[in-house]
Amino acid sequence: MRVPVVDSRGIPLMPCTPAKARHLLRQGKARPKWDKLGIFYVQLTYEQEPSNQPLVVGVDPGSTFEGYSVVGTQDTVLNLMAEAPTHVKDAVEVRRTMRRARRHRTKWRRPSRNNNRLAGKRRIPPSTRSRWEAKARIVARLTRLLPLTDAAVEDVQAVTRKGKGGTWNTSFSPVQVGKDHLYRLLKGMGLAVWKYEGWQTKEARDRFGLKKSKSKSRRSFESHAVDAWVLAATVSGATAPTWMRLWYVTTIRLHRRQLHRLQPAKGGKRAPYGGTRSLGLKRGTLVRHPRYGLCAVGGCDRKRGTISLHDYRTNKRLTQGAKAADCRVLTWTPYRTYLAEAAEARRSSRR
Repeated sequence: MRVPVVDSRGIPLMPCTPAKARHLLRQGKARPKWDKLGIFYVQLTYEQEPSNQPLVVGVDPGSTFEGYSVVGTQDTVLNLMAEAPTHVKDAVEVRRTMRRARRHRTKWRRPSRNNNRLAGKRRIPPSTRSRWEAKARIVARLTRLLPLTDAAVEDVQAVTRKGKGGTWNTSFSPVQVGKDHLYRLLKGMGLAVWKYEGWQTKEARDRFGLKKSKSKSRRSFESHAVDAWVLAATVSGATAPTWMRLWYVTTIRLHRRQLHRLQPAKGGKRAPYGGTRSLGLKRGTLVRHPRYGLCAVGGCDRKRGTISLHDYRTNKRLTQGAKAADCRVLTWTPYRTYLAEAAEARRSSRR
């Protein structure tokens, strides 16, 4: 395991061992920090010229879960497993339906706009954009902590049909359009992009003597991070994983403000719904409650003046009657992260 290090200007340096990080903290030469991904790192109190070695991030795309791994020439720095956003397609469809319903009401008459403002412009479907840009956001977060030089990505093959000029449908496939968009974003970060097909990943996994779990939802190194590791190790030259523990990452979904609820209440009235703030607190803010401990802020009841609190890891609602004054605000983060193996061990011990 390695601890990320940045200097006083925020420039990423080579990660150090936990013993070295404790030594810097005891001497007052560094300050403890936490990234938005929940990753602990140290920031030096002085400037230092970087003398960095190559660090490669491996990306294993998936339809529901994704794997990430940062590997150096010898050591494994970080392993991540993230949930892919799958709600955008349904959310866009609901929004479209509600707009059409409002447009055809008697008291809400607005003709449809025939002039498409996106006509003639390069456009990516919302579900495809959100899915592939989520990968780029995580890599961008890692570039703020680690001096990444390369990115090794499993090149997912799009389903095509044979046409007159070869393969047809590559320009219209969401997979092809999305991965091309991801490659452009990674190159814009200054990373050299290496592409490997699925059979090449399988050969690399066999060469390193690693096995992949058949359960894609299993929160362990063998589910998705193993493929990300072998991709990164193929580029960096590492011989074996030195750290196989896994950080699990879930993106917080904020329900944006709707004009009203989808279905009317009694009397035909539609109550307001959604928003990103609950009685002055941004939804998703980490707070410490005297009864429920570490939890996240959810919705609110404006009439009662209470907020709902959710469990930090499972997002299960704990209460709807908490007072904002009783919560000690810690920070806001767009992700919920935790050490997956420690959570699984704690859950099995309770059983």
